Amino acid sequence: MSSNKTIRIFNDATAIVTGGASGIGRALARELAKRGCEVALADRQIRLAEEAALEIRASGGKARAWEIDVTDYSAVEQLVLETTARTGRLDYILNNAGIVIGGNVRHYSIEDWNQIVDVNLRGVINGVQAAYPIMINQGFGHIVNTASMAGLIPSPGAVAYATTKHAVVGLSKSLRAEAASSGVYVSVLCPGVIRTPILEGGRYGRMSVEIPPEKMRQLWEKLKPMPPDVFAYKAINSVAKNKAIIIVPSWWKLFWWINRLFPSLGINLAAKHFQKAQKQLGIMVV
Repeated sequence: MSSNKTIRIFNDATAIVTGGASGIGRALARELAKRGCEVALADRQIRLAEEAALEIRASGGKARAWEIDVTDYSAVEQLVLETTARTGRLDYILNNAGIVIGGNVRHYSIEDWNQIVDVNLRGVINGVQAAYPIMINQGFGHIVNTASMAGLIPSPGAVAYATTKHAVVGLSKSLRAEAASSGVYVSVLCPGVIRTPILEGGRYGRMSVEIPPEKMRQLWEKLKPMPPDVFAYKAINSVAKNKAIIIVPSWWKLFWWINRLFPSLGINLAAKHFQKAQKQLGIMVV
C-alpha cells in the first residue's frame, strides 16, 4: 500500500472527474482507473455516468457515478467531502465539465453568456474551492482543470467559450504558483480538437446559428480530431509529470508559440481562418 502522506501516481489513488459521463471526461476516468485509481464520475447525465462506471468495474477497476450539477457549489462540496471520507484521501480532482456555444457574438443572448460562464468557469471554481482546502490539510493533491486551446489563442466564432477557457488557464497558472509550497499541484489541460460528441453539438454543445451537420463535420475533420482515449493516455502521462500546461495533440503547440511570440500575427491569422470558415459553412458575413 502506498503512503497516506503523499500523492499516489496512480495506484490506490482517489480521483474525481466532473463531466465524466462522456467525451474527454469519460476517457480520462477510464485511463485513471486503468492505472489503479478509484474514480468518482460526476455528471448531470447520470445514466451515461453509471454506464461508464459499470464499464470500468467490468474491466477490473473501481468507479462510482454521481449525478451532479457543477454550478451548484453545495453539491460539488458534498461530492468531494463524501468521496474523501469514504476513501480517506483525495489525490486528484479533474474539473472537466464544460459546454460549448459557438457562432458570432451578435447572435448570443445574455442567457447564453450566463450559462457558459456558470458551467465552464464557475463549475471549475466550485471544484477548486471544494477540493483545495482538503488537499492543503493533507499536504498533497493535484487539481487538473480542463481548458482548451481556445484558452491560449484567439478563437473567433467561439468567443464566449474562449472567454471562459482563458479564465480557467489564468486561474490554474495563478493557483499553481500560490500552491507551490503546500504540496498541492495544479495543471491545466488545453486540448486541441478531440473526437467527442460536442464537435457536432451533442447535449452540451450548440451553435447560435443553424449549420448543416455535414458541413460542420467536414470543417472539424480538417483539424484531424484525436480519439479521446489517445488524448487521455497522453494527458494523464503529463499529469503524472506534473506539467503546468498540457497541450494535446502536441502539434497545437505551434499555434500557442505563434501567439506568445507574435500576438498581432496570431490575431490576424485567426481572423482570416474565421472568415474562410464562415464562407465554407455558408454563413453570411456582414
